[in-house]
Amino acid sequence: MTTTTTATSTAARRSSTDRLDLAGIDFDAFVDQPLGPDTLRCLRYMHDVEHHTVCYLRDVLVTDSHRDVEITDFLALWVYQERYHGESLGRVLEAHGEPANEVRIAATRRSLPLADRLLPVGMVLANAITRHLPAVHMTWGAVNEWTTQAAYARLIERSGHPVLRELLRRIMRQEGRHIAFYAEQARRRLDGSRAAQRLTRFSMERLWSPVGAGLMPESEVRHVASHLFGGGEGRDAAARIDRRVQGLPGLAGLAPLQHAFDRYAA
Repeated sequence: MTTTTTATSTAARRSSTDRLDLAGIDFDAFVDQPLGPDTLRCLRYMHDVEHHTVCYLRDVLVTDSHRDVEITDFLALWVYQERYHGESLGRVLEAHGEPANEVRIAATRRSLPLADRLLPVGMVLANAITRHLPAVHMTWGAVNEWTTQAAYARLIERSGHPVLRELLRRIMRQEGRHIAFYAEQARRRLDGSRAAQRLTRFSMERLWSPVGAGLMPESEVRHVASHLFGGGEGRDAAARIDRRVQGLPGLAGLAPLQHAFDRYAA
């Protein structure tokens, strides 16, 4: 392990111990200046995805990723921090008179399809076949975090709401630290391993979909894709993420965002 990698990972773990700072965020401002329906629809989606992070963690820890102390230390703190991202978005929904947090999440989890229950079984079987699932998980996580951060940035631009802008910027700063960990781990695990590169490329080409696609109805995925990543500026944001993916070892030419949004934003 290089000194740079150790420093990056340690910094990511240390910074992730902090809950989201909500000092000065005036949630009552949303009563006087409510968000538009398209923005609220996106926030419901983001709220549910942030709260679902602990369920994604379940699928990772049944694989060999749980043997890596560096990964598990980060993931434990990551899921804690993501929970409070969801809580803060829930307070925005509550300011609009909508159910949020425990009430909304309980209903969402009750509606999950059977495939969600079976996913850990598939992970266990895949883990018995290959030792390179951690490379897939770290790459998948990096792409999801890149996409999430870009979605928040686009929502800031589209909403024009000053309080939402400040809240999402604070969330984005923490997401940036998550990105640093995932991207560094992905780069390290892909570098020099043709087997890890092949498995990851296959997974990203055939299995990856935008974060939340397995959780939310397809109509909601399409709305977020078209509202945030449709049009010239949205497509530019997606293209920037694809270029970051293509910069990872063995993933040249891969364009998961372009392919996903060609489908969902049509």
